[in-house]
Amino acid sequence: MAENTDAPPSSSPPSTPTKDPITLHTRREPFEYGLLPIPKLIFSDAAASIGSLKEKLLQHADSLRVNSSIVADVLQISEEHSRLVIDTIAAVLPTDSDPLVVAKPDNVPAIGVNVYDLILFLYIQSYKRLLPRTHKDSAAVADVWPSTSAFDGYLSALSPLQLVRSNTRKFMPSQADEEAHQLSYLQKHLANILTLLAEPVEGEGDESLVLPMERFEHLGFLIQFGVKGSEVVPLSQAAPFFANSDPDMPAAPVPAAQVHDWLLQKIADALERIAERATAKENGSDQDIAMSDANSSSAKASTSSRGLTFIEGISKSSYVKQAADVKGSSLKVLNCHDSVIYILAPLRYATIYGCSDATIVLGAVGKALRVEHCERVHVISAAKRICIANCRECMFYLGVNQRPLIIGDNHKLQVAPYNTFYPQLEEHMSQVGIEPTINQWNEPLPLGVVDPHDSLSHPAGVSDAQAETAAPLDPDQFTNFLIPNWFGGEVPGATKDNPFSLPEAYMNSQHKNNTNLGEVKQVLQETPLDESKKRELSSALHVLFKDWLYGKGLTSRYVADA
Repeated sequence: MAENTDAPPSSSPPSTPTKDPITLHTRREPFEYGLLPIPKLIFSDAAASIGSLKEKLLQHADSLRVNSSIVADVLQISEEHSRLVIDTIAAVLPTDSDPLVVAKPDNVPAIGVNVYDLILFLYIQSYKRLLPRTHKDSAAVADVWPSTSAFDGYLSALSPLQLVRSNTRKFMPSQADEEAHQLSYLQKHLANILTLLAEPVEGEGDESLVLPMERFEHLGFLIQFGVKGSEVVPLSQAAPFFANSDPDMPAAPVPAAQVHDWLLQKIADALERIAERATAKENGSDQDIAMSDANSSSAKASTSSRGLTFIEGISKSSYVKQAADVKGSSLKVLNCHDSVIYILAPLRYATIYGCSDATIVLGAVGKALRVEHCERVHVISAAKRICIANCRECMFYLGVNQRPLIIGDNHKLQVAPYNTFYPQLEEHMSQVGIEPTINQWNEPLPLGVVDPHDSLSHPAGVSDAQAETAAPLDPDQFTNFLIPNWFGGEVPGATKDNPFSLPEAYMNSQHKNNTNLGEVKQVLQETPLDESKKRELSSALHVLFKDWLYGKGLTSRYVADA
């Protein structure tokens, strides 16, 4: 900016240069929903190993895409795991325009994945998550998180890994800490990542690498740019070396070293911004504190500056959020206990973490749902895919288009077909791309007990163990879940019944229960009772209903509403 020589002298200090308003962020999705505990996908020397795989993949690629069979052959994994890799990449791609994202499930293996998206996916399999943190208010947590369980009587029979997990309550790191951790990972590995995306200048060898614009844009798998208060800025428009390219002319490739230096500076700026905010928060001057660090006794929900809704610390109560209440397309339910939580909204991503003795109903999750470190939780959701990690005594009522993924140290999990509806459910499912004609709830896919992406040390002998899978619920135990109409009157929406068809055994059980209920109602209506006897009968039924709830393993969270 030119100096104004005609301006009067001023005693104020010279202004500091204005920071670039376009800021870099990591994309949370590949780090939170895109890591798979499959040993053959994790390389000790990622740059060299994946570089060799890249050449093999490109040799077999058709228009830079490789199908499921080629992925299985080159990576030396099973067809089952190859399909899982492709489905996982589809769930975390930054754009919905990729052929893989819009493909019908039967066409996914043939359409396959872009080689460079696969390369980036493979590289970040070396990422290690932050360790779970302890809660700042351990006394409050102890009050809401039960200290005993059906398993606590024989923990001595469990493996050391199970003992470690069972005696440690898990709390998710803050969003700021996670992003700083992800940025530091990219800072360390950026040179290798760019080398895998770049190509040599013809005739000059590998020492002179350049990055074409279309390869640079694949970095959108891992990072994004934005201006505060506005939409995400396309990568090619954020980068000064591509920003003014003629859309009708292919942009000239840029030296990889130039891209590397520019991105390193952007990452350093982002880390500095996070550190400044942490300092401001410590000093009490930050007005935009994420919910994961807020006092749960004073607030139950918040939305981060990046469109992520947090619901935390719900205890011994019911909690409802409709679509209009959810800002953004991602949601996290954290550390909720002894409650019933309804999130009746269309979502792209959702996480349930560190909850106990709760029922959590999620409307429609179109990309990925992750449930982790939960105990005695009932989850009811329509979702494209679900990953269950390190949970025990949990029940999942699912309408899910892909096989439920079971990883880590789990115990006594059960799965059942989807069992509820609300008026806008089918509309929400359509918005996020969930197919009601496909439900793979009863085909869980267990992977390893040990997750190589966590930062914990694991005892010897468990690295090859397979996670305990989930058992199907006995059809005789299956019941529908009724979502109340809190506002009275006719609620807009076309859904009048469960959009997922029930298997015959569960349908027969449902008909049997309905018939029995009808017979009981008729007997009660035909039995002449005076008012005192009616009150006695009502009280007896209430007591029996409580006993039934406890017998089902359901807790007192229902009794208050009974």
